[in-house]
Amino acid sequence: MGKAGKALKQVLETYEITQNRLAVAMETRRSNVGRWYHEQIDPTGDTIADIVSALKKLNPAAAEMFVELYLGQLLKSNSLKGE
Repeated sequence: MGKAGKALKQVLETYEITQNRLAVAMETRRSNVGRWYHEQIDPTGDTIADIVSALKKLNPAAAEMFVELYLGQLLKSNSLKGE
């Protein structure tokens, strides 16, 4: 477990976004956000998209950082291959 949780934790701490604030923006329980944050469970693919959408509403730079941290290596390797 963990890549999404690690990215989420870093973003929330960097941009001083509380777990509760993200939960409200996502219309989910704070306990769900807490489980991702503490790497107890991994969010699904659809939930990753919801996290990005909620972060965009709260702080677009936070959304960009989350995507970079979560998908950065994949994006870089694909761009190097010309995909």
